[in-house]
Amino acid sequence: MAPRKKIAFLASNADLAMQARNTFVHKYGDVAVDQADVIVALGGDGFMLQTLHTTQDLPTPVYGMNRGTVGFLMNEFSEDDLLYRLEAAEETIIAPLFMRAEQRDGTVKTGIAINEVSLLRQGPQAAKLRIYVDGKLRMAELACDGALVATPAGSTAYNYSAHGPILPIDSDVLALTAMAAFRPRRWRGALLPHGAKVRFEVIDPDKRPVMADADSRSVRDVVAVDIEKHRTVQHRLLFDPGHGLEERLIQEQFA
Repeated sequence: MAPRKKIAFLASNADLAMQARNTFVHKYGDVAVDQADVIVALGGDGFMLQTLHTTQDLPTPVYGMNRGTVGFLMNEFSEDDLLYRLEAAEETIIAPLFMRAEQRDGTVKTGIAINEVSLLRQGPQAAKLRIYVDGKLRMAELACDGALVATPAGSTAYNYSAHGPILPIDSDVLALTAMAAFRPRRWRGALLPHGAKVRFEVIDPDKRPVMADADSRSVRDVVAVDIEKHRTVQHRLLFDPGHGLEERLIQEQFA
């Protein structure tokens, strides 16, 4: 008989999540995340992203159970058969984006984004952005509320709200999507190879300030932002059979 998995239970601050954690800990015990064979995250998609960020240096897979709202990255919640579900779960590996953002004062800040890196106007006037892909100028000026680069895993989030495409989880492409593009009119963006290096340069940052955001971690007053696939970090997510990200992304296209 295989040894029982060591499980670390993490929960958001929501009452439902905390109650679920107490129930599971009482039933299965609990270990520290760096000693666990699997991490069970109880909450919503926001908490799942938080969990993935805080455990990104560990090889441990994460199994989410929805105690939030949408729960796109989560499995259905049930107090029954957890050990069986963990054994039967199918693994999906997702690669995040790496962001390097340079601010007006010369400060450089970095971040990791599982869903998307976005640039947003910081004041009342439209942002003006210059876009390079793999060192080649592709758009001399985009006047817009903002723009983003999204992974397949994040393509149903902010990217989809901005009318970007839903990407199959194994598609090896990134979505570059504009928000409220003014010039060129109705430009919706581009699909790029997953290995592409994207650079945004802010035109007239004093008059038209811009902020950058990596999974809701913000950097204000940026003048240039470089985005590429992270070279070392990978996240391992576990899903119940037939309910993984590939199936969910397909379902979203027919919703």
